[in-house]
Amino acid sequence: MFIETETTPNPATLKFLPGQEIMPAGTRDFRDEDQAAASPLASALFDLGDVTGVFFGRDFVSVTAAPGVEWAGLKPQVVAMLLDHFVTGAPLFHAASASGIAVPADDDAVGDDPADADVVAQIKELIETRVRPAVANDGGDIVYRGFRGGVVYLAMQGACSGCPSSTATLKNGIETLLKHYVPEVTEVRAA
Repeated sequence: MFIETETTPNPATLKFLPGQEIMPAGTRDFRDEDQAAASPLASALFDLGDVTGVFFGRDFVSVTAAPGVEWAGLKPQVVAMLLDHFVTGAPLFHAASASGIAVPADDDAVGDDPADADVVAQIKELIETRVRPAVANDGGDIVYRGFRGGVVYLAMQGACSGCPSSTATLKNGIETLLKHYVPEVTEVRAA
């Protein structure tokens, strides 16, 4: 097995491509050790001590290094851990009963005005078909959080969370695209 690595616009985050599917649907963002407890792989990566974020995409894992940590020393450790995980066929998540599954409250959600249902559908389709694939190429994801008063609220995840260029991505890229196709959009903000 060979694991490719790619840089991302976020210098603290590297994207690792093991050449196989990671998440068959959706994504998963781990921002701390407590969240990582759901996944043996995420937990092991956080246990390295120099990791502050792990993100599972469809066919990649993005890992964020702690401030001041050099990738030259951390990258071989991450690659070795990923190789071991995927070669042994270890599960991505711990097995649990249905009673242990909880859906966290969507505290970041702004919500939508029901009168804007058609506009919201257009926004979501553009995000799904044009924005998410581009953001995934950079090792992250973008999540729709709401539309109110002409403002679209989005949350950046993975390599895009905390990336120095995420504001430019939201304003220059996503906002311009949405305004072009959906005239009701006046602004895009991070949620």
